[in-house]
Amino acid sequence: MTSTTKLVTADELWRMPGNGRRHELVRGGLRMMAPAGGDHGGIANNIAYVLTSHVKAHRLGQVFAAETGYRLTRSPDTVRGADVSFIRADRIPAEGRPKGYWEIPPDLAVEVLSPTDTVEEIEDKVDDYLTAGTRAVWVVSPKRRTVAIYRPGNVPVILSERDTVDGGDVVVGFRCPVSEFFT
Repeated sequence: MTSTTKLVTADELWRMPGNGRRHELVRGGLRMMAPAGGDHGGIANNIAYVLTSHVKAHRLGQVFAAETGYRLTRSPDTVRGADVSFIRADRIPAEGRPKGYWEIPPDLAVEVLSPTDTVEEIEDKVDDYLTAGTRAVWVVSPKRRTVAIYRPGNVPVILSERDTVDGGDVVVGFRCPVSEFFT
């Protein structure tokens, strides 16, 4: 017996009850996401706060939180939700933010690891972002208190809480002790 699974589109995901907010869409397949725990939410908030403070002060663009959705591929659709993300000002359309998912990849995507995340899931997510054109992905490990920085064509750089994360040419001028992400 053969079974077929209907692929879901980004538009169908958006129209789901609650706008499908607790799902990601990976190559047309729904992937359920559990609500974040307290530590995860606190770390994501700390990162969003320091990034937003810098980005607003220097008018670099906009920072987004709360699993903001980005359609990274079409046919089949992939919609990923970053814990924190950044888009440069010159990439934001004149009409402003979309009501639905962004149709462009973020310049920076930040993923805070949850206890249930697998290595394969995170590697897939990082690959999806980088393949779509995201310029940097930060994977933050609450357990190890590290930040892994992924950039296209480069070996990941792992920073400990004794190091300083630098926005490089993605979030120009941003510098922050990694330890501030975890306080």
